[in-house]
This record gives sequence, C-alpha cells and structure tokens, in this order.
Amino acid sequence: MVNFYEHHVLHSLAIAKVVQFKPMAEVLDVGTGGGFPGVPLAIVFPESRFTLIDSIGKKVKVVADVAERVGLENVRCRQVRAEEVEGEYDFVVSRAVASLGELVPWVRNKVSKTQYHSLHNGILCLKGGDLSEELAPFGGRVRTWDVCDFFAEDFFETKRVIYLPL
Repeated sequence: MVNFYEHHVLHSLAIAKVVQFKPMAEVLDVGTGGGFPGVPLAIVFPESRFTLIDSIGKKVKVVADVAERVGLENVRCRQVRAEEVEGEYDFVVSRAVASLGELVPWVRNKVSKTQYHSLHNGILCLKGGDLSEELAPFGGRVRTWDVCDFFAEDFFETKRVIYLPL
C-alpha cells in the first residue's frame, strides 16, 4: 500500500488530464486488474459508464466489490477476455496490459464510430519507459502526453498517456 495513491490512483487520473469523458460516454477498461484506471475515472466521471474487464475471475470479483462499496453505479465488472467482450465503446483504456500492437486487434471493432469528444474515439493507455519501438508501427497516428507535465512526483518522470484514434 506504500505509494498507493501516487502509483495507482493519481497515475490513473492522468487520462482525465487528456480527455474529459462526456455524460453517457462508454469506456472499456481492458485488463482492469485492481480496478485501474477504471475505478478512479468512474469516480471523476460519474455520468459516464465504465465496463471493467479482466480474464481473471478473482480480480473481477474484488473490483466489483470495491465498486459496490464505493457506491459506483456507473461501473460494471465482467470476467471476459478483451477479444470476447461485446458492445461498442467511445474509448478503451488500459494500464500496462499489453503492447499497443497486441491491444489494437483485440478492441478495434469495439470502438464506436459516433464521435462527440474533443478526441476521436480510440485507445488511451498508461505506459512507461522507452516506447519508441512499440509505437513505431503506428507512425504519426499516435499522440503522447508526459504524465510529469500533469503531476510533479518523481514517479511520473517516465510515464506517458498514449492515445491512438481508431
């Protein structure tokens, strides 16, 4: 639990510095694990709807319990693989789940064509380290933000928000 707020909650909220989800926006959190970034974002955007998925049932059960205890009525949790989830979403969010090259085929057909945000619908990932090789196949389509521009803590020095419109 050391650095919990900084490493997990605040890190997740970097996405909120990039896009303000509109009321009724549908957001899919792939590989939610402990509920990050989905739970903090659901708290900040109570009028948006969040579907948190993970292939590991134990994680989904814990996150569902957390969401219920916090009173998040805009969160649903499901044990399902990203490739198998149904529905259309404005944005897909993730935090260090897979490379962008792996993630795109899993979710490409799940992103809605209807646009009404400042950013076109697509993927928003939280990642760290040297991403040049991972992002190279996407050329100029990818946009990045340095999380250290939003939060001063040293932890964010190498962290990025990665955006790929789909």
